[in-house]
Amino acid sequence: MKRRTVAGAALGRRALVASAAFLALHGVSGAGALAAQESHTCEDRAGLRVEVLDATGMVRVSGADVRIRWVDVVRSPVRKGAGDDGHVTFCAPRDATKATVWAETRDGSSEQASVALIPGETSAVELRMLGEDYPGRLEGRVFDAVTNDPITTAAVTVAGRRAAVETDRWGRYILTGIPAGAKEFQVRRMGYEPLDYVVTVKPGLTTQVDIGLVPDPVEMEPLVATTVRSDRLESKGFYERQFWGEMLGVGEFLTPEYLERWRPIRMSQLLEQHTMLRPRLVRAGRTSGTFGECLQVYLDNINVSNLDDGSVNNFPLNSVVLPSEVAGVEVYRASTSLPDGLMRFGVGRCALVLIWTR
Repeated sequence: MKRRTVAGAALGRRALVASAAFLALHGVSGAGALAAQESHTCEDRAGLRVEVLDATGMVRVSGADVRIRWVDVVRSPVRKGAGDDGHVTFCAPRDATKATVWAETRDGSSEQASVALIPGETSAVELRMLGEDYPGRLEGRVFDAVTNDPITTAAVTVAGRRAAVETDRWGRYILTGIPAGAKEFQVRRMGYEPLDYVVTVKPGLTTQVDIGLVPDPVEMEPLVATTVRSDRLESKGFYERQFWGEMLGVGEFLTPEYLERWRPIRMSQLLEQHTMLRPRLVRAGRTSGTFGECLQVYLDNINVSNLDDGSVNNFPLNSVVLPSEVAGVEVYRASTSLPDGLMRFGVGRCALVLIWTR
């Protein structure tokens, strides 16, 4: 009986080794174990089935925000909430071959997984949330300090992390699951001076660190800009839309830093002087006391376009919200320019304003 038990254990170990070899062959790596192929539902496209677990790997985490960034194609990042069973499924774009996947909650995140995408197959990815110390995230862009061109395949990490991540074709990177506190941030790329910089990671928040590397042997100081992102705007997808909007010339974005710098007194002043909306506001708001049919305004996802208040310069939002209460503003000229996640706000040829409070 004892010999059978030992033999069975040996068979089990061989099966695990074979499974690990299968995963390695398909280029799948990251936080937690990556399971075998699941039943496929994405036709000829690659699929991902993500399971989110707690730090012990024993309890499934429902409602976690699972995010995917396509590494090698021009596509907006995708985000979905995990279901009650901790699972969520994605279908990849047809031309995508690699993705970075991670999970976030309000107070922390998982480590990230780098996944090779196989057309016609669904890969299972296991993500484990990191402890109870509420780790933070580092995200940003690495660029040439002389030409401002993005630097691809730069190795980005923090001291003590097991592995570095590489910047993508736009010079972007993200490091998740970073313990809070002062960390030595490191960037390496052949042909450029190496960078070591101490950055403070905020628990549960994203700190944006943009790096301008200096070509070797050019003599100048590297460029480093750090900003702690608003947790509320992060959860609303504001920063992702800002990145793609500015890169593609779609939309206009007023960040917390911009609002703090200019400090407008009234919402009418904010929208007229700091956005492209002045002509429409004059035609719509100041003539009728409402925003009119060609300007749709949402305050924290609530449509306030039909407000009517003539008490403050005939501009309705002045009596509803103060600029000091606003975390960020998004402005789009028409529904044809809306990102996929905002198509529910489709307004035809009318301009759309999204106002997010703190």
